[in-house]
Amino acid sequence: MASLKEICRGLPLHPLPENRGRRKGVPHAPVRTPNLTAQEKKLALRNALRYFPPEIQKILALEFAEELRLYGHIYMYRFFPDIEMRAYPIEEYPCKTKSAAAIMLMIMNNLDPSVAQFPQELVTYGGNGQVFSNWAQFWLVMRYLSEMTEEQTLVMYSGHPLGLFPSRQYAPRLIITNGMVIPNYSTRDEYEKMFALGVTMYGQMTAGSYCYIGPQGIVHGTVLTVLNAGRRYLKVEDLSGKVFVTSGLGGMSGAQAKAAVIAGCVGIIAEVDEAALLKRYKQGWLMEISNNLDHCIARLRDARKNKIALSLGYHGNVVDLWERLVYELDTTGELLVDLGSDQTSCHNPFSGGYYPVQLSFEEAKQLLSANPGKFRTLVQESLRRQVAAINRLADKGMFFWDYGNAFLLEAQRAGADVEKRGANKTEFRYPSYVQHIMGDIFSLGFGPFRWVCTSGDPQDLSTTDSIAMSVLEDSIRRGVSASVKQQYHDNIRWIREAGRHSLVSVQPLSAHVTAPGPDRSFESWSEKQEWVVGSQARILYSDQRGRVSIAVAINQAISEGKIKAPVVLSRDHHDVSGTDSPYRETSNIYDGSAFCAGGLSIQLSLLCMCVGKRDWEGTAEKMWGEVINGGFGLVLDGSAEAEERAKMMLSWDVSNGVARRCWSGNDYAYETICQAMKENVTLKVTLPHKVADESILEQALQR
Repeated sequence: MASLKEICRGLPLHPLPENRGRRKGVPHAPVRTPNLTAQEKKLALRNALRYFPPEIQKILALEFAEELRLYGHIYMYRFFPDIEMRAYPIEEYPCKTKSAAAIMLMIMNNLDPSVAQFPQELVTYGGNGQVFSNWAQFWLVMRYLSEMTEEQTLVMYSGHPLGLFPSRQYAPRLIITNGMVIPNYSTRDEYEKMFALGVTMYGQMTAGSYCYIGPQGIVHGTVLTVLNAGRRYLKVEDLSGKVFVTSGLGGMSGAQAKAAVIAGCVGIIAEVDEAALLKRYKQGWLMEISNNLDHCIARLRDARKNKIALSLGYHGNVVDLWERLVYELDTTGELLVDLGSDQTSCHNPFSGGYYPVQLSFEEAKQLLSANPGKFRTLVQESLRRQVAAINRLADKGMFFWDYGNAFLLEAQRAGADVEKRGANKTEFRYPSYVQHIMGDIFSLGFGPFRWVCTSGDPQDLSTTDSIAMSVLEDSIRRGVSASVKQQYHDNIRWIREAGRHSLVSVQPLSAHVTAPGPDRSFESWSEKQEWVVGSQARILYSDQRGRVSIAVAINQAISEGKIKAPVVLSRDHHDVSGTDSPYRETSNIYDGSAFCAGGLSIQLSLLCMCVGKRDWEGTAEKMWGEVINGGFGLVLDGSAEAEERAKMMLSWDVSNGVARRCWSGNDYAYETICQAMKENVTLKVTLPHKVADESILEQALQR
């Protein structure tokens, strides 16, 4: 077993490590089908071999060619590190700067097998959210970080470390871009080729920016979504006895099970991948699992009748689940579901993000590799069936929303009945959760603010929780608007529930899990452990005032020794100012600019440079022409300089997004940015004037 010091020595070449290939017993990424020409295959090999000196290239060329043939990509399995991959306490990293050690911690957290979806393929979540493109890049980055000084910046180019560049103390220590492609060539097919060539990669939002914190990173947002869906659609505050049906128990979708229980409802979540299902069950995020639809319906009825909070994982295809609910409606007249959504990886539906109902999971994986065209046809047929069932239930009173995973977009492309007549092209028969639920929250400046306690000590996380609750309660006492007050109360509830539901990282009590029963229904599985995977982290949807106040208070606690080590601040790119995405983050922008990029993500990267030192700077990522996003990481070390940087960065980050939403005509954003200008007289934002009389538009155009 290697040590952290050995990991930081660079690529192990003398001697070469044993090539163990793909490990058994761990989930692996779907086989990719880049359809390379003979010349492109040579180019892919040449690109991979440039990491290695000539004397070992012949050995590596053979195995790299085999990886390319078998898996559609060169991951360099030989160099998969023999170390317990996890977030170690920051003091254990052999670095010259705290910033570099914090980045190392976050990288290893993203690759922790209990966090990562496909750890050997360096995929953290979403089916294709890469940390790096291959393992050579991991070794090089760890070495660079161990050598980095406060006068150097590491530059990352789609997983590849370009190198350490001279900079200054207050410059970012790390700059990342991922997946940036010239627009005319930004298609799925082109991406698959470029990824196989090793020249680009898709880092999702926080995989390739090293800021993922496990499924907790999405739990709070999911809780808020379900709570506010109940308020908007069902007109209730109490969701007990209400049923929420969805799909996906992977890297981010795995949060749905825990969120359903925290929100107090009955959550039924379908998942085709048994490994993902059992992983969430053993971690305590899923209360029960079953592959028997009769059993699922019986448990649903019982929990619904007795108002029991429940998370039940159905091992099977979500289309079967939806169609069974239609059958129950047709045969009993009973609508068993109140709220519905979907979190399959439909942004990547033809490469393992969505599996067709017509085949078993294993059959689908084989077809994906053998006949991608046929797989695509079955996926689109499956999408049409899923939508047909959803439409039937929605007609009887179920409320469905798109979770920003491109489900409705891909369903539309498949020919499913999701059209909304007379609407613009970002609107469908069902709203996205941004349009109806989270969009107003974003416009108030609230978003997924997060922090990581680098000591690895749960007590430090508990201290930060207490600080955050105190800040929020104090803000309520000092007075906030009714809409902001409700969000603050939801935040306080979240922190309390997070503690009660063990949303901190602890070691499992036991690795033993009993075998499933002979009927494979899994009802007898026991001894699961309730532990959040990965680092000692917390996510908290907060506005500008909350983020700044919490950051300042945490920094002060570090200075006073109440927190033992630095704290990393970050946020999901899925935020008020992080992403230009017309079918998700900017889907509730109706002035025609929803498809315009740069107003949020690119400006974030520029402001990082203007504000000064960010420990790692906004990543810009492009997803096959669908979205562009950015983020940042900042280390609080208890210094006055860290406090000033946090104040400036967090204020600018939130205000930038709110100002964009204000200019688009959002009333909440208008009120929020006006309040921000009152609190900071140096902030001057251009405010829109509404057209007072709509009739003048028609009159003017008739001339």
